[in-house]
Amino acid sequence: MTTARRTYLLAAALAVVTVLFLLVGMGALGIVGDGDRDVMYLAVPAVLLVGALAARFRAHGMALALAAAAVTTVVVALLAVLLVVRNDEAASLLDIVMVSGLYAAMLATSGWLFHRSDQAA
Repeated sequence: MTTARRTYLLAAALAVVTVLFLLVGMGALGIVGDGDRDVMYLAVPAVLLVGALAARFRAHGMALALAAAAVTTVVVALLAVLLVVRNDEAASLLDIVMVSGLYAAMLATSGWLFHRSDQAA
């Protein structure tokens, strides 16, 4: 197996694990406290899915799709912070920032691995 293929598979695995981790975090734990406010985080896998389909799962396009998903995560986190601050919700701002930062970093790392895979090919 070539290095490019291994890197591609590692990037894909990290992307899938990150999305599953995000969905479990939303569903079971709640990122923005109690209620249905976590639904806005569904924009992240939606952006990733649309980008991946548009790129036809090619490494270069996947790198861009994952970059867009990471940026979407940051934007959603900012909206969640504004929601908590404005509505005096019982959610922790530090938790929202740290958890969202973790998701964004994992997505960005996966995008970087796809980029490396494209360069090695």
